[in-house]
Amino acid sequence: MNKILITLILIGFTTLIQAADLIRKPSQNSVQATMDKLEAVVGKKGLTVFSRIDHQANAEKAGLQMAAAQVLIFGNPKMGTAMMNQDIASGLDLPLRVLVYQDGSGKTWISYHNPQGMKKIYRLEGNAAVDKAEKGLAKMTDAASR
Repeated sequence: MNKILITLILIGFTTLIQAADLIRKPSQNSVQATMDKLEAVVGKKGLTVFSRIDHQANAEKAGLQMAAAQVLIFGNPKMGTAMMNQDIASGLDLPLRVLVYQDGSGKTWISYHNPQGMKKIYRLEGNAAVDKAEKGLAKMTDAASR
């Protein structure tokens, strides 16, 4: 019973840390246009796109409706490996993910976890790849939002 309680507390603590490190920024474009721009920027940077998930399309296939929302999963194996070699558990948050979605008022938003939060969750203090990921995500999402 104590193990279950401790596990639940740790999960809740991790979720709170990640929520505090959530970055949200507005986009001037639609979800589709913003995600197309982001994917193009990611490709120009030489990063690997692992997947692009269209949540709205998947909901429609299930006979459900929801606002436009897409996730891009991408990364740089050299950067990810540098983090995982320091703490393999960081692989839970790699590759990087960016969500682009439309809110209830029709506004488009870009959201992602600040990689700096990974330093709190995993043993990544002093890892230059975390700082590089933070700066790269900021620049790429800024470019996609215009």
